[in-house]
Amino acid sequence: MQAARGASLSPGDDHGPTATHTYVRLFVVVAALTLVVDQVTKVIAVDKLQGRESIELIPHVLSLSFLRNGGAALGTGAGFTLVLSVVAVAVSVAVARMATRLRDRWWAVGLGLLFAGAVGNLCDRIFREPAPLKGHVVDFIDYGVFVGNVADIALTVAAVVIVWRTWRGIGLDGTRQVKA
Repeated sequence: MQAARGASLSPGDDHGPTATHTYVRLFVVVAALTLVVDQVTKVIAVDKLQGRESIELIPHVLSLSFLRNGGAALGTGAGFTLVLSVVAVAVSVAVARMATRLRDRWWAVGLGLLFAGAVGNLCDRIFREPAPLKGHVVDFIDYGVFVGNVADIALTVAAVVIVWRTWRGIGLDGTRQVKA
C-alpha cells in the first residue's frame, strides 16, 4: 500500500483482525480508570487538604498542597476559564472520535490518558466553584515549582506517548510510515 510521496506503509507493533476492538476497549479502560483516580484524589484533597498546611512527602521535592486553579498550566490564563472549558470539550470529542480507529496499543494508552486528563479537569470547570464552566481546578500535588493533579500527570504522559508514537512513524491504525 502506498502512502505520501516516497513513503510506504507497513504494519506497526500492533495489528490484526481483532486489534480495533481490543484497543478501543483498552482506550476506554485507561480513560475510565484514570478519570476515576483523578476525581477520587480531588475529593480526598478537598476533604483532607483544604485549609490546612502543606504535607511534605519528600523534603524540598514533593508535598501535598491544596490549590484551586482558575487558569491553565501553571496558573496561566485565569481570565479564560470559559475558553479553556470549550477547548477541553472540543479535545475530548475529537479524541473520542479518533479512538474508534485505534489499532495500536500505545496510541490507545496515550489517547485514553489524554481523554481522561481533559475530562478530569473539565469536570472541575463544570461542577466546581465559582460557576459552571468557570470552575477552578483542584490541584494538590506540589512539585516545588508548580502544583498539579492526576489529570495533569495523565496529560503529560499522554503527550510523551503521542510524541513517541509519532516520532516512530506509527499511526493510530498501527501502520508504520516507512521511507522508500
